[in-house]
Amino acid sequence: MNTAATGKVDDDLWSAIGDPTRRRMLDLLLIEGDGTATTLSQQLPVTRQAVAKHLGVLDRAGLVRATPTGREKRYRVDNAQLARAVAQLSSVGAAWDARLQRIRRIAEAIQRTQQN
Repeated sequence: MNTAATGKVDDDLWSAIGDPTRRRMLDLLLIEGDGTATTLSQQLPVTRQAVAKHLGVLDRAGLVRATPTGREKRYRVDNAQLARAVAQLSSVGAAWDARLQRIRRIAEAIQRTQQN
């Protein structure tokens, strides 16, 4: 079932994206096209081992794909999964906008009744 169509949020996906270091890694991979744990760790304030663990989380969530290259793996962003994340974010944002509008209408109604 397509979770973007149903509005169901994929917890693994959002847990992966929720970490600021992983978001920065995704940014770097999008800018550079690909990277290894070593090349990414040179641009981040964390160790290569920490980068490798973060890449594992992103890989399990489907946000990156690894290709073995010698002793290392090269990672690329999976554009389809990233598009799915964007679609889910839009869906969640729209749902919260609707909720906030309902809360605003309720608050305005309460305020009007208190003024009368």
